[in-house]
Amino acid sequence: MPQTNAEAASAGEQLCFLPAIVLREHIARREISPVEVTRAVLDRAEGLQPMLNCFITICRDEALREAEAAEKALLRGESRGMLHGVPFTVKDLVNTAGVRTTFGSRLFENNVPTEDAQAVARLRRAGAILIGKTTTPEFGAKSLTDAPLFGRTRNAWSAAHTSGGSSGGAAVAVAVGIAPLAVATDGGGSTRIPAACNGVVGLKQSNGVIPHSQAADAFGNHTYVTPMTRTIADTALMLQVMAGADESDPWSYGSAEADYLEAAKAEGDLRGKRILFCAAPPGRPIAAEVAAAFAATLQRLRDLGAELEEMDGKRFDIEPMWRAINHTTWLARFGAMAARDADKMSPSLLRQLASASQVSGVAYQEAMFARTALFRHVQALLRDHDLLVTPTLSRTALPIDQDLFDGITVDGKAFEDLRANWFPWTMPFNMTGHPAMSIPCGFGDNDLPIGFQIVGRFRAEAEVLRVGALLEAAQRLLTRWPVLQG
Repeated sequence: MPQTNAEAASAGEQLCFLPAIVLREHIARREISPVEVTRAVLDRAEGLQPMLNCFITICRDEALREAEAAEKALLRGESRGMLHGVPFTVKDLVNTAGVRTTFGSRLFENNVPTEDAQAVARLRRAGAILIGKTTTPEFGAKSLTDAPLFGRTRNAWSAAHTSGGSSGGAAVAVAVGIAPLAVATDGGGSTRIPAACNGVVGLKQSNGVIPHSQAADAFGNHTYVTPMTRTIADTALMLQVMAGADESDPWSYGSAEADYLEAAKAEGDLRGKRILFCAAPPGRPIAAEVAAAFAATLQRLRDLGAELEEMDGKRFDIEPMWRAINHTTWLARFGAMAARDADKMSPSLLRQLASASQVSGVAYQEAMFARTALFRHVQALLRDHDLLVTPTLSRTALPIDQDLFDGITVDGKAFEDLRANWFPWTMPFNMTGHPAMSIPCGFGDNDLPIGFQIVGRFRAEAEVLRVGALLEAAQRLLTRWPVLQG
């Protein structure tokens, strides 16, 4: 009997929500065509774009050509690799050969790179198919995804709330079933913040595990090209493909190979694991519903056999240090553009550049000293403990019209500094380089997602994935996704 339109739509939606780890097996067995899945996610992207605004560029023609080539290769008995025929998206900060890459800026509105960033090249060599470039604030310069070039990106669960940032488009696309895999970036939480806001998995791996071939300062780098997915297994799959040494990134050398896919299996328990936890740094807020979800997740860790110990959270109030390092980097990169074309640039970026001009060379170097001290502090904490866990954010997603320089409210109480009071736990691990992953751990009273952050020893991504997989299985949240009609 032929399918009705409703049944066909339902089947297409189910296809869009298949995890990559499952989809690749169906494609390899020729049970699902690369053309079929690519067309399904492209149709979903185009149908939902007017509502969500999570893409800057959709590559329909290019993606379908690649899908047709992938299908013909399968018919010949050929496979490109682990991701043959699997669709993915790329944040518009990350270079893609032959595909417009704007950095969310009017100044680069028609920029087309001639080569892929190394992380993207590896995904493509593994057979993945690029379907589009996702939204970012200009140069990824804030935790809210809006820019003069394209407007605002809304939250996957609520039109009234922000997607977070700066990888807001990547998180929203993944959450609503527009390709299972997304390339994001993280300079102070830019993967984990939107992951928490939209209820997906966002990993910031250790420095160098995935090479960052676009980092302007490779040696002092604190930014990361990252995976963003709906499941821990898909994050492991992306990491397996993207990880490994590359001549562009000195941090990438000396990183041991690991079987991330094996690590991400929800097998065994956490007996013998010692985990430190803290709900909020001293003096920082936490919403009651976030505190409750955090406590419930801690109990799941105990149920899995882990030994938990509370830490005081001192020495993690590092936003001034992060700002001195991060904003002066931006000033060096974008200062000349601002002097020449300020009228075309985001006011929030210009304001941050202006603040960086007050940071002296001595103050910058003192911030670098503080970065080293923070690394050693985390190393000391993890000497006798396997992991640290925290809430990802102090509260759920902020209102969609939130300004970076306005205060925020947490349970009705006002706080002036957005960064220090909304995501105090993400910035530290950009500075230290330790792996940190946000996973969903529940929903607030308004049905907005809540995130839980798992931090591991340096280059211990496999252990972070394993703990995340066990929690993911225990929480049983993978059947709940946004319901949207394009």
